Amino acid sequence: MSRLRIFNDTAPDTPLLDSRDGAVIAAELKHIGVTFERWQAKHPVAPGASQDEVFAAYREDIDRLVATHGFKSVDVASIAPDNPNRAEIRRKFLDEHYHKEDEVRFFVAGSGLFTLHVGDKVYEVECVKDDLISVPDGVTHWFDMGEEPSFAAIRFFTEPDGWVGHFTGTDIAQRFPRYEPSAA
Repeated sequence: MSRLRIFNDTAPDTPLLDSRDGAVIAAELKHIGVTFERWQAKHPVAPGASQDEVFAAYREDIDRLVATHGFKSVDVASIAPDNPNRAEIRRKFLDEHYHKEDEVRFFVAGSGLFTLHVGDKVYEVECVKDDLISVPDGVTHWFDMGEEPSFAAIRFFTEPDGWVGHFTGTDIAQRFPRYEPSAA
């Protein structure tokens, strides 16, 4: 289940808000310019489905985003717990960074934790199957897929180098807990 926790950036042990309500999550994130939506597949998507099968299940929503935002590239990224490079892949995203275009991800399966640092607040957003998050360009954040990552996500890009992370050099990401997927 999706979850949002908001903290002061100096108090990683004391959430100011903890919600699993999709409407609350969307409203709170909207205040900082982040889009959060829930999508439903038009037909079931089986584990191991091809990229074309995934796109077919979410075609209307994908087309709407592409038309609205002018995305030039859409793909599917996935990682399984048995990936031999999972620790290295995870490490790439654990430090605070930003991108020069919106980071837009839709979770087809599994989960991950986007942590956004805006002003003096930290927003932990656990994204699960059927969640879309759009983090505006320039918003500092980090992403944790957990020690045993398991997710598939549709990614949207405007420019080929838009996904490149520009690291801030701060240690804030190390002061907040690492991702442990919810049992619920």
